[in-house]
Amino acid sequence: MSADVMDEEWLLSVEQVRSLLEWIRGHAGANRSVYPFMLTVAEQALRPGEARALRVRDLMLPEANWGKLTTRHDGTVREIPLQPRFVELLREWITGTGLQEGDLLFPGMRGGPLSAFVYERLWRQAQEAVLPRDELYSWRLGEPISILRESCMVKWLRAGISSVTVAEWAGVSANWLALRYPHCFRQEDVEVDWGRLAEVMALPNSLKP
Repeated sequence: MSADVMDEEWLLSVEQVRSLLEWIRGHAGANRSVYPFMLTVAEQALRPGEARALRVRDLMLPEANWGKLTTRHDGTVREIPLQPRFVELLREWITGTGLQEGDLLFPGMRGGPLSAFVYERLWRQAQEAVLPRDELYSWRLGEPISILRESCMVKWLRAGISSVTVAEWAGVSANWLALRYPHCFRQEDVEVDWGRLAEVMALPNSLKP
């Protein structure tokens, strides 16, 4: 799997993600599924197609505890932990909309899959309304919704979660993460213990010429 480098300035900050989602929540109108759909992409680093395909039965939502989300991509099943706050939000969403176990978690207005046209339109409008429009940042307008997934993966890495775990949750490889987000793996101003390094790399006596 190849990966183009995603420079740090392309990513959305936590504050920008929050502002974009708040705008969408306030402007979704009758498209009630758009906000929780976007929030799930942003909080669980899902591909939009994965989030659209989720059904209620794909969730384990215990009260006052960590939950679990099961998703599928290219025939591979993976599980993502859900923190208690997000579990509570999803429980309220399912109860408030009367969804049943076999129903799509984020249905469109007619009960089928959520329309990509609908959520992409709201996403563009949110970007126009929220993101800076000066010369430094205006070029970021028009980024697809998948930038929410990218920003979430970087947030996890910056929080100290191992690249192996992030890769497992996001359905990518640890090597892909390192190639995609090299700024998350830089070790600046690290003091090297050269004496200790020499000891570790020293040949055993039996191999010395």
